[in-house]
Amino acid sequence: MINKLLKGNAKFVAGEFKPNEKYYRTIAARQSPKVLWIGCSDSRVSEDVITGSRPGTMFVHRNVANIVAFNDVNISSILEYGIVHLKIDDIVVCGHTRCGGIAAIEDGVHENYIADWLCIASGAKVITDEIAQKHKLSREQKLEVLAAENVKLQIKHLQSLALIKNMHEKGSLPRIHGWLYRVETGVIDVLVNGRTGKMTKGLKALES
Repeated sequence: MINKLLKGNAKFVAGEFKPNEKYYRTIAARQSPKVLWIGCSDSRVSEDVITGSRPGTMFVHRNVANIVAFNDVNISSILEYGIVHLKIDDIVVCGHTRCGGIAAIEDGVHENYIADWLCIASGAKVITDEIAQKHKLSREQKLEVLAAENVKLQIKHLQSLALIKNMHEKGSLPRIHGWLYRVETGVIDVLVNGRTGKMTKGLKALES
């Protein structure tokens, strides 16, 4: 597999980098991404591939179940660098269907570090349990709702961080977007759009 990756890099250099060398020299000198992406570490959810984006477009943080943790220096430093220094105006929190982390939140997990990490998303399960009971959802439907509710919960966490909270008290930036990527179709559903945190489509019908 490692040799395959290196051959892929050679193909990238010949087919993409060299023909667009001027662009790559520009971003080599200085990055100016337009979006800060908070996504899941899942190997099936490559943010550049699923959005058709080129290198230099997004500043990226990925972890298990796309969680925004209050005590995570890593995500806090990424947010500060991206927003304060790179002047990024838009943050996307993107979850996805058929997520192993989401299934573990639903079923429970015994591994120590994974269990501790997923506790941060426990509030999404409480809401989802109520929705699932009300609408008599199947397991697959429930996991889909849980993935969406987790995105919305992590946005609330994001909005509660001092950096974001203080910036929102002064204006509308950064805008925060919640997305759900469907690994079975390749489609992105918009769950939360911009500063207001307004639900726009997707799983809204199940929550009425």
